[in-house]
Amino acid sequence: MLEKGRKIYLETDTRQVEKYVIEQAEDGKLILLACGAEAPETPPPSAVRNTATLGEYAEKWLETVRFQVKESTYVKYWNLLYSYIIPELGSLEWCALNRETIELFCGRMRSAGGQKHSGLSAKTVTDIMSVLRRIFYYAADHGEVMPFNISSITVKKEQKEMKVLTGNEQSRLYKYLCINHSARNLGILICMFTGLRLGEICALKWDDISFSEQTIFVHRTMQRIQTKDDQGRKTKIIITSPKSGSSVRKIPIPKELNKILFSCRGSGKGYILTGRQDTYVEPRTMERHFAKVLEQAGIEKVNFHALRHTFATRCVEMEFDVKSLSEILGHANVNITLNRYVHPTMEMKRKNMQKLSVLMKVG
Repeated sequence: MLEKGRKIYLETDTRQVEKYVIEQAEDGKLILLACGAEAPETPPPSAVRNTATLGEYAEKWLETVRFQVKESTYVKYWNLLYSYIIPELGSLEWCALNRETIELFCGRMRSAGGQKHSGLSAKTVTDIMSVLRRIFYYAADHGEVMPFNISSITVKKEQKEMKVLTGNEQSRLYKYLCINHSARNLGILICMFTGLRLGEICALKWDDISFSEQTIFVHRTMQRIQTKDDQGRKTKIIITSPKSGSSVRKIPIPKELNKILFSCRGSGKGYILTGRQDTYVEPRTMERHFAKVLEQAGIEKVNFHALRHTFATRCVEMEFDVKSLSEILGHANVNITLNRYVHPTMEMKRKNMQKLSVLMKVG
């Protein structure tokens, strides 16, 4: 029932709150007068507009997860947030977000993102979208309405050709490593026949090897991350548990490799790559050493991770059980092993194609 002198507030299509006042005309009827876009001192809840920005939710989310994830993961989130998300989207109010805005953002990152504006890799943009989804879910948990299904936005993955050492290249590298003995070369040899990652071999200690069981226990990894400290350093080395539970594993050692390791064990203490408790070789130093080894062995340059690709490929060529191989590599499931690390060589394809010859025999 309308009453004279009563003020009411209505939210318009433009989301402004208009003030209306009830007055009485000469004929005694009550009329509704518009009095401009003046909000009441205490507007009703339905008329309140949430002006929180994506940046505000992003920073709150980051602070929430700070002590829930590894330091390296937090640094990665921080970099993605302050390098790409907040500069591009941080000032946008939550109610202004829509699918087109995020899709255009992804397109800009792929075509012109990065410091040189030459475009980011599909992997980096995928990581950015992963952080954005986490922010959206955080906002939803705190009462915001999801403006659209952000999980439906995907980034087209690049199909990169992974370099694998040929059988001849692997043989030449093996001979070089056996002739040129050193702790770092021993590390290369271990990776070539176990599939260890670069960070894992750098963090590996002699105590992690059981000669009686002929196994390597992988439970640490080493990496350099960004940091800000009182001494002005921009990065630091950290040694932590592997990135996932499946990466913590025991790897059986081939008998010949076990013999080599036993003969090189020395005091049996400290890091494999140095033989000392207080000194290690960091990943980028090991990467540079590997490059020099390839050059001296007359092998085309590849990155250190090619040893892992090569190990997986040789295992498939020798008809390893894929489930066992997946666990040796520390993968969460077999599909990762098949899709990411196993790359059939021309020799494998030729061998398989020759099986069709049986169908072409006459009589």
